[in-house]
Amino acid sequence: MAITASMVAELRAKTDAPMMECKKALTEAEGNFEKAEEILRVKLGNKAGKAASRITAEGVVAYHAEGEGDAKVSALVEVNCETDFVTKNDSFLAFTNAVAAGIVKNSPADVAAVAAMPLSLDGFGPTVEDVRKGLIGKIGENMSVRRFQRFASGQLASYLHGTRIGVVVEFDGDEAAAKDVAMHVAAMKPVSLSSADVPAELVARERSVAAAKAAEDANVATAAGKPVQSAEIVAKRIEGGVQKYLKEVSLHNQTFVKNDKQTVEQMLKEKATTVKSFTLYVVGEGIERKVDDFAAEVAAQIAAAKAS
Repeated sequence: MAITASMVAELRAKTDAPMMECKKALTEAEGNFEKAEEILRVKLGNKAGKAASRITAEGVVAYHAEGEGDAKVSALVEVNCETDFVTKNDSFLAFTNAVAAGIVKNSPADVAAVAAMPLSLDGFGPTVEDVRKGLIGKIGENMSVRRFQRFASGQLASYLHGTRIGVVVEFDGDEAAAKDVAMHVAAMKPVSLSSADVPAELVARERSVAAAKAAEDANVATAAGKPVQSAEIVAKRIEGGVQKYLKEVSLHNQTFVKNDKQTVEQMLKEKATTVKSFTLYVVGEGIERKVDDFAAEVAAQIAAAKAS
């Protein structure tokens, strides 16, 4: 049976698979559309397997909420992909938003439980994992649900900066003030509510950096024939550096972005509002990104073509 351009276009419109893959599938299926679609589904699954090892450092953050006031339930989720281009793909965005809504509804315990949640999208399903694998084949990039947080109690304020930064603040008091704090968190990226809450490993790292800087200054002074500061003064300098760092990274001590004459803590006191916690997601934060060598990639493709 002759495979026409209109047949290929029809199958592509239905599956969104590459044009040549559609033609091959139709040829193999002798023009039978259902069989061709099955062939493509198998091939898409194979693509998903090959893509699984690729780094997903791009992506989007999505937020979904249901209910009002203290009955409000919401979820913040980060879903990653390989390139910024895919973050604008309608199917990828629909998947991310569906996952966020599913987390609110199903209250999964972890990412593995998210994968098992029921979901049907773009002809794939019946679980989130099935849809994920199907979209990997359809779009041609690896993707993964990286992390999520579900909120089911207390007053909540949220802020999304585009699709790359998401913040949820749990609070008591004024909603407008809490919304301002969420925007502040997105801009200033604190690591804790107060100085006392900064993780010990971050404090130790900062103290180590301050000590190394003090030692370097001492070496420079010695080389220049200048007097070296006493151990007591050096210790005070190191501690001063640590305290400065703690103020810079703790929410309450940061200068409020909308009023540089007061701290966040002072603003909250003025508004009779208490922030109990905050969650901040920045897309790709902490993921080691691959640095592509374009010339090497082209050479590898040419070599592979010659070998075949």
